[in-house]
Amino acid sequence: MVSIPSQPSKEIQSEQKGADIGPARHAKWWYSTFHTVTAMIGAGVLSLPYAMAYLGWGPGILMLLLSWCLTLNTMWQMIQLHECIPGTRFDRYIDLGRHAFGPKLGPWIVLPQQLIVQVGCDVVYMVIGGKCLKNFVEIACTNCTPIRQSYWIMIFGGIHFFLSQLPNFNSVAGVSLAAAVMSLSYSTIAWVACLSRGRIDNVSYAYKPISKTDLLFRIFNALGQISFAFAGHAVTLEIQATIPSTPDKPSKIPMWKGALGAYFINAICYFPVAIIGYWAFGQDVNDNVLMSLQKPSWLIASANLMVFIHVVGSYQVYAMPVFDLIEGMMMRRLNFPPGVALRLVARSAYVAFTLIFGVTFPFFGDLLGFFGGFGFAPTSYFLPSIMWLIIKKPRKYSINWFINWGSIYIGVCIMLASTVGGLRNIIADSSTYSFYT
Repeated sequence: MVSIPSQPSKEIQSEQKGADIGPARHAKWWYSTFHTVTAMIGAGVLSLPYAMAYLGWGPGILMLLLSWCLTLNTMWQMIQLHECIPGTRFDRYIDLGRHAFGPKLGPWIVLPQQLIVQVGCDVVYMVIGGKCLKNFVEIACTNCTPIRQSYWIMIFGGIHFFLSQLPNFNSVAGVSLAAAVMSLSYSTIAWVACLSRGRIDNVSYAYKPISKTDLLFRIFNALGQISFAFAGHAVTLEIQATIPSTPDKPSKIPMWKGALGAYFINAICYFPVAIIGYWAFGQDVNDNVLMSLQKPSWLIASANLMVFIHVVGSYQVYAMPVFDLIEGMMMRRLNFPPGVALRLVARSAYVAFTLIFGVTFPFFGDLLGFFGGFGFAPTSYFLPSIMWLIIKKPRKYSINWFINWGSIYIGVCIMLASTVGGLRNIIADSSTYSFYT
């Protein structure tokens, strides 16, 4: 359990904080906006029309709206719990989990989920980064000789062998800002291009003509894709840790202001892309809506390049805490000295792992569903509510109590359904896919 100091100071460091990514507490509220946008509005937004194709108009829009409201509430809870003990700041999800569930049980509950989120995101970003780079080059250079998609994913991974040597979270702040701008830009391009193109001939909004069993699993997977789109909670506390805090001006005020800004940007990106993308292509929409668009070619090429730039930044945002964890374990268990050699070995090994996994399983939509259900649903939908009930203990049968239990039940259902659906679809698609093409 995290103890309360006898004489609380204004800035108490997290006892689990690593030296490399320790927060420099000088960020402004708008820093939290673009960091949250970078973490949340990822390539998953491009799969929302595909999820709508399996859910339909009513259930699809309802699920999007419900997810937006529920995850905004759990984001608020995380921000409030960051300094729930006066004088102590929980700078990481695992620190808060240790406080809520105990020093032994907490890491086993929180750390696996957080690693699934971070590693899962990086695997998916390997896939979408390579695909978008491939699309950009093929659109921009029609006379170029096509090369395998696997090679493009390897090129994307090769970039990260260099970027992963950046020492800490603060060193990727500029990359994060560029990624946030790119995410807003390509989301806007996606729905504006769909609107300009209009509906395809004989567009159909009926459920796809597949077996009932397959449709059920695809619906489960669609729930996971929506869950994936509402990521960001796994790094909320790390973002808030960069904001200064005093008893008079606690960090939760600017952080919440920044989170509201991020969720506003989230809404103007997600809902138009999902609704207009599905309106334009119906059941024939691709799992990446940009791949369904063909004209104007320069605009589609630009959007693919923006996605590529965005996922370069997002990969690093999610990888930094994992780098710190790996390096800490190597120093404690292998007596590996800190320094450039440690970073080179640990971080290169991690990048290679995500690269191999992404090249082997390039099923973008299915990966979103699987990781969205298995990792993002717990960290974004119901773990914050469970910790809120344990720490804050709201009055039984109060509105607050019902909202938290509602989030828990909905989140657990999404986790179970989308994990099963995503895993089943990965297995089904792998049987017809030629690996390393």
